[in-house]
Amino acid sequence: MTPHIPKTVRKSPYLPFGDHKNAPFYGMDILSVRQFKRDDLEYIFGVAHEMAGMVRRVGTFDLLKGKILANLFYEPSTRTSASFTSAMERLGGSVIPINEVRYSSVSKGESLPDTVRTLEAYADVIVLRHPEVGSAALAAKYASKPIINAGDGVGEHPTQALLDLFTITEEMNRVDGLTITMVGDLKYGRTVHSLARLLTLFNVRLNYVSPDILPMPEDVLAEVQASGTPQASYSTLEEVLPESDVIYVTRVQKERFADEAEYEKVRSSYVISPETLKIAKEDMIVMHPLPRVGEISMDLDTDPRAAYFRQVEYGLYVRMALLAMVLGKA
Repeated sequence: MTPHIPKTVRKSPYLPFGDHKNAPFYGMDILSVRQFKRDDLEYIFGVAHEMAGMVRRVGTFDLLKGKILANLFYEPSTRTSASFTSAMERLGGSVIPINEVRYSSVSKGESLPDTVRTLEAYADVIVLRHPEVGSAALAAKYASKPIINAGDGVGEHPTQALLDLFTITEEMNRVDGLTITMVGDLKYGRTVHSLARLLTLFNVRLNYVSPDILPMPEDVLAEVQASGTPQASYSTLEEVLPESDVIYVTRVQKERFADEAEYEKVRSSYVISPETLKIAKEDMIVMHPLPRVGEISMDLDTDPRAAYFRQVEYGLYVRMALLAMVLGKA
């Protein structure tokens, strides 16, 4: 499938909250991290900071009053779906939740293009999660309203990558110069695919630690290599833990395995515990897109280096920023 290329990001000086039809990102699809440059990220994170301050001061406000979001999820989701719902409602908008697609017209054979063209009659923006790579691009090809990719199979998860990068900037106060180690299921983990691509915009070193059958895909490795970003693969975390500033842990995804026996062989390959971090830096952080299924011990939760629940909160502000921006209100 030929990838859908999002519209070029329009540039303008930072504008206060309000109705700005010529502002950056207005009417845009958010489909892939490939569409962003560093100055785009600075703009998004600036708006996210404003959102965080407003939530902490007043909780909810009416920036998107009268706007409607359609949450269209073909795969199960708790965090991403709830995060977008919370983001829209904190901005004063409303949400059409479609989390049980098997009970909808899709189960009758309706195509994805027809579904999104129907939903955009009811909503101003559509957040889509779908099991097939390229599904968000296909939806955007037929939709006249903004499409936000909330995960397309094992492809990308751009809003997760944005919130992950925002977490790193907030926790470490920088990105350039960091060593970031990704651990676990790197083959099927779309979050690490998007994050690795996004990090090529910075001066970082990337380490990959995974079971032999779950390596980072060759296309991602090729993109990282083409950017000139140093990268290396390892089989044990101990080899790179002392030098790592960020450990990004992913679960082994049982739902991606056709053979459960293969899953059982690798499901507990890496478990991060307080004992594990004895050789880690005191000022490093541990991240995880969640849910976790044993790869991070709950005993680690009280360690100040455990950033994964703070990561969830940062995600709310980034998604609030994106919704406001694509709807021309930031």
